[in-house]
Amino acid sequence: MTSGSKGRVHRRRVFYIPGYDPIHPRRYRELYRKEGADQARISGYEISLAPKRAGGPYGWHVTSTQDGAEVEADVEVLVWSDIVRSSMGKSIPATYAQLIRTAWAYIASGALFRLMRLRKGPVIAALYPIVALIVQALIGFGLGWATAALALTRLPGFPLDWLAGLILGAAILALTLRWFRGKDGKLFAYYLMHDYAFTARWGGANPPELEARMAEFAARIEDAMREDWDEVLIVGHSSGAHLAVSILADLIRENRLPSSGLSKYPGGPGAAPPALAFLSLGQVIPMVSYLPRATRLRADLQFLATRPELFWLDVTAPGDGCAFALCDPVAVSGVAPEGQIHPLVISAAFTQTLSPARWKDLRWRFFRLHFQYLCAFDRPRDYDYFRLTAGPLTLAERFHGRPPSKSRITTPANRFSSVT
Repeated sequence: MTSGSKGRVHRRRVFYIPGYDPIHPRRYRELYRKEGADQARISGYEISLAPKRAGGPYGWHVTSTQDGAEVEADVEVLVWSDIVRSSMGKSIPATYAQLIRTAWAYIASGALFRLMRLRKGPVIAALYPIVALIVQALIGFGLGWATAALALTRLPGFPLDWLAGLILGAAILALTLRWFRGKDGKLFAYYLMHDYAFTARWGGANPPELEARMAEFAARIEDAMREDWDEVLIVGHSSGAHLAVSILADLIRENRLPSSGLSKYPGGPGAAPPALAFLSLGQVIPMVSYLPRATRLRADLQFLATRPELFWLDVTAPGDGCAFALCDPVAVSGVAPEGQIHPLVISAAFTQTLSPARWKDLRWRFFRLHFQYLCAFDRPRDYDYFRLTAGPLTLAERFHGRPPSKSRITTPANRFSSVT
């Protein structure tokens, strides 16, 4: 570490891996700017953003003064939104075909019922798009049938009346489904269907284009670990958490991280490389690891759980209905090895870290709550995203000695535990 003081940070490199999100990464910069300013005002520190200084296609530079120390951080978004968008460009009939395939993948494998043993919230979230799309189709059929029946009663003896009724009913069905899809920015049925279908299509394995992108991400992180930083922090949010697990496992397994004393390291001979930290937020790892072909992910979880090269903090909250709250992703996947040291599982405790008025406002906004980890808390405790990404302590130092949450779940309910 270039600061010369163990656990202290003056310069940090942050890589943020989003979940299944088609939105341009500028959204995360604006979210960081707005929520960081709010958290700084609440918590009594200073934080500001400027254009990025380090390399990479998209990011920003952060300067923050916390606890009397000034810290600089370069944040880079590791973008895979183009892959997400390409997987979402499906017609309405194709989406309904995805529905059938995805439901079959989770039901036939038994994954759906075993996931229910962990947390019902994310399973209900997974069932929501299936139910919503079926209801939309039933409404369309009902409106089409009623319209056709009404039209034919007014046109008795119309030539080929049955065919005219069929065409009219089909047209009403199509218009109804198109109307619902136009409202998906509020309903999220198509969005979530594409999300779960993206995972289920490959049975928990990564598609080739995603594996290629993950290799690019690994190269970016490897380069940063050979630069002059005090800490390199990987943040994986939602689906981005399981991508980060595999990326970090690859880097360590392939011996691609620098060692102390390398003459080519910027700190010079004898200098220590940056501390490596991993922060998983709102993870949905069991939705992948419980599928039969997720052998790569299960092997990577098992491998990473014992590695001293990094510190891994997993943060979820029972109030987040889209995450597997307080589930140890290694243990519940059925691959916990002897000597497991990662991750440290803690709760963001939304009901305690948000004021009653704020919690009341957000309680039923499930999608917004899934992003609360990246936002300000008006009653912050030990989890503060802006202290972790722009504060003066490494992740390991900040949570040194912190016990896991008492409500941590370690039940290995997974039917599939093979790692080969």
